[in-house]
Amino acid sequence: MKAYLLYEAGGTDKLILGEAERPTLKSGEVLIKVKAIGINPADTIYRNSPTFITHIFGEERPVIMGWDIAGEIVEKAEHTDGFEIGDAVFALLQNARGYAAFVAVNVGLLAHKPKHITFEEAAASPMAGLTAWQPLVHGMNIKKGDRILIHGAAGGVGHYAVQIAKYLGAEVIATSSAKNHDFVVALGADQHIDYQTENFWEVIKDVDFVLDTVGGETLERSIEITKPGGTIISIVALTQENLMPKAKEKNVHLSLRALQFNGADLRAFADLLSTGALKSYIARTYPFASMAEAHQQVETRRTAGKIVLKM
Repeated sequence: MKAYLLYEAGGTDKLILGEAERPTLKSGEVLIKVKAIGINPADTIYRNSPTFITHIFGEERPVIMGWDIAGEIVEKAEHTDGFEIGDAVFALLQNARGYAAFVAVNVGLLAHKPKHITFEEAAASPMAGLTAWQPLVHGMNIKKGDRILIHGAAGGVGHYAVQIAKYLGAEVIATSSAKNHDFVVALGADQHIDYQTENFWEVIKDVDFVLDTVGGETLERSIEITKPGGTIISIVALTQENLMPKAKEKNVHLSLRALQFNGADLRAFADLLSTGALKSYIARTYPFASMAEAHQQVETRRTAGKIVLKM
């Protein structure tokens, strides 16, 4: 089968389109013919890092990257109740290997694709969607009328976070560049702050929650504008040693939340995609042969929404 093979970490030239063995199914798995692949900033970070590649794949080389896929079930093993050959599905792959024509997936990590959305919209959502979903739904007790500040609101994670927060009844304050103002407001943001021309810590105060996708000074300043008893969850590493004591002094709950591979969360997210409460916004779709260009676009860190490959 066709697949992108990574023999060593490095630039986009290290992603080699070649041939790989079609997966053999284990109990509990289905074989998916891939229709679309979502590309995330994490993909580009892992591609560049020998340490990350070894952490995920050990000494295996070449490896097949890719975590977000959507497609059609073409084969199934035993213990795969609830899924049938011909079903349209999407998944967040715990062991990667999504940059390929066929992928084996345990049904515990699988969700049915809502009928009214495309394979591309489904493939766009797993990693970014759950990275937003898990902090907001599991890490924050958001009630109607609570105020939440979402940093990087136009990005892959951010654009889902705005929609989820609105669904939960929050008043949403969103930061992005001015060019993405209309996009972020259309997602449901009640207030927009242009991070390039405004200091958010001078514009707002006393928010109940903050979702940080940026880190650095943005995270530190977020402590200043969070209510005592409020919560900040960051999806980037808490590298500044002074932040935890600063947050504790103000009685602000500050934590880092890493993505969990959770099929129940994916299926709950799929339910909201199905009702239209959430939507994937795709900035650009590339053909499978243009994997390098897709990675290069994601690496600009200036994409509103998601980048997807179509098989």
